[in-house]
Amino acid sequence: MSSKNASHADNQQTSRKKISDEYLAGFVDGEGCFYVGFSKRSDLPLGWQILTEFHLSQNPGRLNLLEEFRKRVGCGYLKPNHAKNPKDRSWVLVIKDRKDLKEKLIPFFKKCPLHSQKQQEFIVFAKVLSLIEKKKHLQKQGFRKIVNLVFSLPRLTNKRYSKNIILSS
Repeated sequence: MSSKNASHADNQQTSRKKISDEYLAGFVDGEGCFYVGFSKRSDLPLGWQILTEFHLSQNPGRLNLLEEFRKRVGCGYLKPNHAKNPKDRSWVLVIKDRKDLKEKLIPFFKKCPLHSQKQQEFIVFAKVLSLIEKKKHLQKQGFRKIVNLVFSLPRLTNKRYSKNIILSS
């Protein structure tokens, strides 16, 4: 004996299977962010911490796309995008763990390249992660290379610290 609910569940699973990796990559082209930032830290040898994160945001009506992407890459967590702003009801998928970034996210985008300026951002992001993995960020020359890579990208927003401030300290 079957019910409408069982049939509906089957339809949902089938529709999820129809979301291709290429579609998800295109979704990231529009709504994703490969973030590399710098945080002043006097307790570190070079005085700076390098932050690496991936963000993918969407309104609550399309939360299923964030969930599907998280399942597809096998990592990350979902949270309200701006929890303190009651007008912003969007959600964000966040991936911070460097091992997950390297072993799960990077291979996904090597298999399914992006088709916008975001591809260049991904390339820089992957290079930064590779330099950090090799511990190059702990030496002045490697740190300088990372800063130059990050600031080689066009900036649409103002950053807290300029390239000159980071490199001069």
